[in-house]
Amino acid sequence: MNILLGVTGGIAAYKACDIISGLKATGHTVKVVATESALSFASEHALAVLSESRVLKDEVFWDRDGGVAHIEITKWADVFVVAPATANIIAKFAHGLADDVLSTVNLAVPPETPKFLFPAMNTVMLNNPVVQRNLQDLDELGWFVANTADGKLACGDIGSGKLLKPREIVGIINENINKGER
Repeated sequence: MNILLGVTGGIAAYKACDIISGLKATGHTVKVVATESALSFASEHALAVLSESRVLKDEVFWDRDGGVAHIEITKWADVFVVAPATANIIAKFAHGLADDVLSTVNLAVPPETPKFLFPAMNTVMLNNPVVQRNLQDLDELGWFVANTADGKLACGDIGSGKLLKPREIVGIINENINKGER
């Protein structure tokens, strides 16, 4: 399957490289769309090399053939995955905002395309009622919203909010697309 991987700017963005590798190892083709802040944690070059494709980022809204890149890439994608998903992108998706390439791509993904969201953030942020409401709204809109892992977070706190391990993410995606679910 063609999997479009959205990567956002949390420290867990470095795990996107392993997610790409895991998806490719299980037979998928992967393209990446990354926020500018994601590229502070995972290099554009590494994402491009591993996915074997140019990374779609904020300054690239037009493709080389004159097409509209954020539309063309969603026509290509069979599945849309966002990992890690920060509180910021979750809020943008839940409210239909489109002020960067990833949030714009989100609005262009057809409703029938399976969508997977893998949150990652500090425990207090994750448990904030606004974030919880946004996650619930996305679930009701048809997103597969994964749980987070518990453990020591990048900030030193211990609690929920860790991005699942890349192999768990790949397993969840494969299990659900093989079942034909969301």
